Amino acid sequence: MKMGDTIFAMSSGRLPAGVAVVRISGPAARLAIETIAGSAPEPYRLAVRTLRRGSDGEIIDTGLVGYFQAPRSFTGEDCAEFHVHGGRAVVSALFGALGEIDGVRAAEAGEFTHRAFLNGKMDLVQAEALGDLIEAETETQRRMAIRTANGHISRLYEGWRARILAVQAAIAADIDFGDEGDVPDSVAERVGGDIAEVRIELERHLAAHRKAEMIREGYQVVLVGPPNSGKSSLLNALAGRDVAIVTDEPGTTRDLIEVQLDLGGLKVVVTDTAGLREGAGRVEQMGIERAMARAEAADLVVELRPADAEDGGQPQRWRDAVIVRSKSDLSCRAAECGDGLAVSTVTGEGLDRLVEMIRERAESAVGNGWDVGPQRLRHRLALQRCAKALSRAESPGLDLELIAEDLRSAATELGRVTGRIEVEDILGEVFKAFCIGK
Repeated sequence: MKMGDTIFAMSSGRLPAGVAVVRISGPAARLAIETIAGSAPEPYRLAVRTLRRGSDGEIIDTGLVGYFQAPRSFTGEDCAEFHVHGGRAVVSALFGALGEIDGVRAAEAGEFTHRAFLNGKMDLVQAEALGDLIEAETETQRRMAIRTANGHISRLYEGWRARILAVQAAIAADIDFGDEGDVPDSVAERVGGDIAEVRIELERHLAAHRKAEMIREGYQVVLVGPPNSGKSSLLNALAGRDVAIVTDEPGTTRDLIEVQLDLGGLKVVVTDTAGLREGAGRVEQMGIERAMARAEAADLVVELRPADAEDGGQPQRWRDAVIVRSKSDLSCRAAECGDGLAVSTVTGEGLDRLVEMIRERAESAVGNGWDVGPQRLRHRLALQRCAKALSRAESPGLDLELIAEDLRSAATELGRVTGRIEVEDILGEVFKAFCIGK
């Protein structure tokens, strides 16, 4: 990315659309408005303008134009917006006119947010959260992203970093000026408690990382059971469409089939698996092994037992499981099926209750999205390194110089998360996943 250029991209949705918004950022933003729209409107106000191609004056469209003067803009640079009719030909003509202006080029993925970060409009955690907000599919994902984008997590991490630096400064004062009268004699005795307090808070935050993972990736529900127990039919019923092949032939499902559901604002991923049985062929056995591995890692296992089959006993070694008596329409009613929830994909019996049960389990595991741990792997790894450094600093009998070095390492790891320290090597990874125009 060449940061001195002026960049442009469409920032609205897929074409054709009612309106298309083209965003511009950089030193030539005002020149772009004047070249195409004739004159720039008053900053922070939209004005109607006739847009013309600079090379020959041909009319492109009539639309709204906005000018946002640095530093009061999203990127911290001079910015402009063209709101035009959302036809492909209109946007293509506008892009062509912008490309004719010296120093103006099409933006790369994430380049607007990248510039906002470099210009101090947001830190790295907030920039990542902005990407999450754009991609949010459920209400809980939106809540988590908006709270992080508003700086809640950044303030938490910077608060810990400030407290660590304060202890580090006190130790430095004790080392360098311990014989001076205005330096407290109790510095060495106090640092242990201060360090432990930060470490305990940080470790508590780390322990909640699974909540953030479930919100981002989904609460994982896996359907298991013997062949022809109705797993694929249940998956289709939950999805509301045919996503899995259903036949009477055992071993039809051999690979993992997933559907994503939005249950009460929570992302839930339901996976259909191969039927569990002895004596399966080589290919089917591979499917069974995948089924077992996915079930062992699941947040919830739904174990299907046909209502007309003998009770196979308690669920296997799953961490959390519910028993479903499938095909209840063939042999029993809800009150007559023994242990488990009677479900029929033919009559619909029990389906609403099963969905509600899954939603309740997911809600209990995830919460409301406000109180979660580190949201990305790089955050978690840096915080783990920070916690280890703080733990080393608490070692009995450690020299103050070594404690100060461990505290420096801990503060550095926190700075890496927010982008205060050693940020260049991770910027590409962060922004490459952004959409063009953001």
